Amino acid sequence: MNKEISTDKWVANFLNYLNVEKNYSQLTLKSYAGDIALFKEFLQARSGTCQWSKVSILDIRAYLAQLNSKHAARKSIARRISSLRSFYKFLMRENLVKTNPFAKVRTPKLEKKLPVFLEECEINELLAQPDATEVLGMRDKAILEFLYATGCRVSELAGLTLNRLDLGNQYVLLLGKGNKERLVPIGHPCVRALEAYLTQSRNFLMDKFKVGEHDFIFVNSRGTPLTDRSVRRILDKYISQMSLQKHISPHSIRHTFATHLLEHGADLRSVQELLGHASLSTTQIYTHITTERIAKVYEKHHPRA
Repeated sequence: MNKEISTDKWVANFLNYLNVEKNYSQLTLKSYAGDIALFKEFLQARSGTCQWSKVSILDIRAYLAQLNSKHAARKSIARRISSLRSFYKFLMRENLVKTNPFAKVRTPKLEKKLPVFLEECEINELLAQPDATEVLGMRDKAILEFLYATGCRVSELAGLTLNRLDLGNQYVLLLGKGNKERLVPIGHPCVRALEAYLTQSRNFLMDKFKVGEHDFIFVNSRGTPLTDRSVRRILDKYISQMSLQKHISPHSIRHTFATHLLEHGADLRSVQELLGHASLSTTQIYTHITTERIAKVYEKHHPRA
């Protein structure tokens, strides 16, 4: 059978690889699938068919020209090229294609935007928002404390299981991108919030709705495992109760975690390990934040600034 007939299966296998071997979040998988689908639509409109092994640099140039004509954002174009480059890298690994036509395609240069983060007074206000005397408030308190205490990704929080948490020694074993594990310490406020949630709130919700036993730590209002989207909704709820003039997401808490560590004297390499960054260059964005803040403090307070 001609391999080209089953090209949709190639995409499915690639997404399964990202899910199982790379442990990518559902949101990331959706992004990859969307980028590949859009390129497939373009190829079909251009030549009436989509044959992954016959894509040429001319096809790619025409695709990029179309994106530019539609005034697509640089970030969007860069992401699409990256997705397709990864897709072809997988196809080469599986011996389905001989070359990667995206290997030498340059991605547009992007402006480096500084990550949005919360000041210490703002994160303290956020952590104080949930009513820890209520069942769901107790859970929400534990979620917010955990995000700030560990700097974890929202997918790492949603996928966290009981066997990875050691409250006695105050450590958690997080499972990050590419199934890479990292040991992260957790402070006393987070431990207290987790103990209260695990002994009272979680058990109550699972018993109330007669949910079968499962090992996921964080549950929704019906006792089943919490999703990434639910975590975002929970954070949005409490952010809306504060008078903040900036857009805050769960990833902003991760940025806050890193920024505050550096501001209090942590070295960059340690922050890299705690965040689970593969490259130190990814972590270096936070040094720009602290440098910029130091400059502002100098300008504001030095008499000869």
